[in-house]
Amino acid sequence: MTPLNSLELGSNFDGFFCSACKEWHSGLPLDWGVAAPIYWEQIPAAERSIHGRLTEDFCSIDDRDFFVRGLIEIPIIGSDKRFMWGVWVSLSRQNYRRTIELWNSPKRLQEPPYFGWLSNDIPNYPSTLNLKTNISARDLKLRPFIELEPTDHPLAVEQRNGITLARIVEIASGLVHKRSN
Repeated sequence: MTPLNSLELGSNFDGFFCSACKEWHSGLPLDWGVAAPIYWEQIPAAERSIHGRLTEDFCSIDDRDFFVRGLIEIPIIGSDKRFMWGVWVSLSRQNYRRTIELWNSPKRLQEPPYFGWLSNDIPNYPSTLNLKTNISARDLKLRPFIELEPTDHPLAVEQRNGITLARIVEIASGLVHKRSN
C-alpha cells in the first residue's frame, strides 16, 4: 500500500488503514445515512406514534413539521465515484404534500427544486443543522438530490469542490468506531 497523508488506502476503495484503531478495515464506505430528522429523535420513543409518522422517505411531526429524505452527493477527487450523506430536509406543508402526491409519478421530475432546511447534524463537520438547501427530484429510483446553499461551510465547500480519499478515511474512521461503541 502507498501511504496517503499518513493513511493507507487500498486501490479501488477496497479498504483503509484506520487512524482510530490502527487496523485495516475492508471496504471503504462511500455512503452514510441518518435514520430520522433530529427533531424526530428528540421525541421520546414511547410518544413518537402520538406525534407523527416516520417512513423510509417521509416524516411528519404534529402535522406542523414535514421532512423528506434525500442525498447530499459529493464528488470524490480523482474518481468518477461520489461520497453520499443520506439526510433529512424540512419542507413546507405545501411542498411536502406535493412531494408525496407525485412520489411515484414521472411528473415529479418536472417540479422545481423545493427549499428546505437540513434537519440533521452530520458528524465530522461543524454543525450542519439548518443549513439552507434545495431538494430536487430525479430518476424515480433514486432519493431526491439535496444541494446545499453555496456558503463557506465545509460540507457545502466539499459538495462544490469534491472530497479527497484521505478525508473519506477520516470520516469513516470516526463513524465506524462510533457505531461499535
